[in-house]
Amino acid sequence: MFKTLGIIPARFASTRFPGKPLVDIGGKTMIQRVYEQALKADLDKVVVATDDERIAAEVKRFGGDFVMTNANHQSGTDRCAEVVQQLPEFDVVINIQGDEPFIDPTQIYLVSSCFNDKTVELATLIKEIHDDNELFNPNIPKVVVNANQQAIYFSRHPIPFIRSAEKENWATTHQFYKHIGIYGYKTSTLLQITKLAPSSLELAESLEQLRWLENGYQIKTKITNIETIAIDTPEDLQKINF
Repeated sequence: MFKTLGIIPARFASTRFPGKPLVDIGGKTMIQRVYEQALKADLDKVVVATDDERIAAEVKRFGGDFVMTNANHQSGTDRCAEVVQQLPEFDVVINIQGDEPFIDPTQIYLVSSCFNDKTVELATLIKEIHDDNELFNPNIPKVVVNANQQAIYFSRHPIPFIRSAEKENWATTHQFYKHIGIYGYKTSTLLQITKLAPSSLELAESLEQLRWLENGYQIKTKITNIETIAIDTPEDLQKINF
């Protein structure tokens, strides 16, 4: 058996929605809702990783665990790496998005289950694409996988290019997948990948997981059928129904 740590990176200084971890959603802050969902996922421990005392105070208020981290991290992956240096007893880390207040615990468990295979270094989720709005939206990363369900490439552009069909027929001609942004890392791998320099593919697409692929790491994928609701802007709160 392996010990699994769930980490919820949470920054106050979001460009599009400052302070969003503390926004009220039906009587609870967003960070509390994410934390409570993560607790249902059968992890050994869940912590919030933050650089802000206001977020730390809120986590303490509702009885959660938190770790203070450096304010200068470029990504949630980097923030997770700092946490495991303070909590080195865990074998696997699940990086849980802090802006998905209703994330389904089964999705977290699905990522964690990838590490039952001891050869898995990194893991993430993908979901089938069935409409053109998602397929051609550059804000939704697409992914192609090999026969072993390992990611081959991620792109903001639809991949692969379907040479034999018009673009309006692509979604019905080929099974495309989009990336769901929850990651799992073997702890030793997490500490390795955060030491890598930004890669050319990563810089071209602005997708950090390409750095890992470009350096020879394998990313295991599992398919989920559950749609997630991410809150990136104040307007996104309108997506939520109670």
